Amino acid sequence: MVKTWLAVALMWWSAIGLAASPMAPKAAKLVGHYYAKNMREVGSELKLQPDGSFEWTMSYGAMDRYAQGHWVLERDEVVLTPDAPKGTPKLRLFEEGELRIRRPAEDGHWLAIVGMPGVGPATGIEVQFQSASGKLTSAVTDRNGDAMVAMPATERWTRAGLRRQGDNGARQWFDIPPVRADARLTAFAVDDLSQVAPPPFDQLKLRRVAGKLVTEDGRLEYER
Repeated sequence: MVKTWLAVALMWWSAIGLAASPMAPKAAKLVGHYYAKNMREVGSELKLQPDGSFEWTMSYGAMDRYAQGHWVLERDEVVLTPDAPKGTPKLRLFEEGELRIRRPAEDGHWLAIVGMPGVGPATGIEVQFQSASGKLTSAVTDRNGDAMVAMPATERWTRAGLRRQGDNGARQWFDIPPVRADARLTAFAVDDLSQVAPPPFDQLKLRRVAGKLVTEDGRLEYER
């Protein structure tokens, strides 16, 4: 039993030592701000941070894509792995001019939509609906950014509290405007692009070639 405990303790301390160890010199030399140089009408940037995190952006016409996560050096490849969105973004009510609703709320239901105007939906946001009588019920936004709950016609929607699913912090509460309460539908805008839509890739590998970082298909070349 003592030997088993000692073995576990040694493994735990070894893990702490690895986590706290500095970045290997070979990888540390790659830290920096990179720009894509070989694509016309495409802007792309990559930041490799010394703590092992990264930020990646790409702009093409009206399309903007973003990813953040962690990176490692495997042999001669930089491997980028995006992180899922964390924490609750700052939220606000959509302005009436921003709403582009293609369908009304279903009868007997209230619908909250969460996303970034003109960009896309935000998934995994928990919405707590509150009626004038104090009735509370919750739903989480799906891949379309929709959170919908069933509610009797006798109830009137007065407030909504939002936070990311799994976040134990305080909700952001909003009074529902009368016109939105009548429609049984409103929308909330997030302020952070990283909270909207899924990451643009599951994993991105960049080969080290003559001081550049090059995608596997050779289409993008990044230089500092």
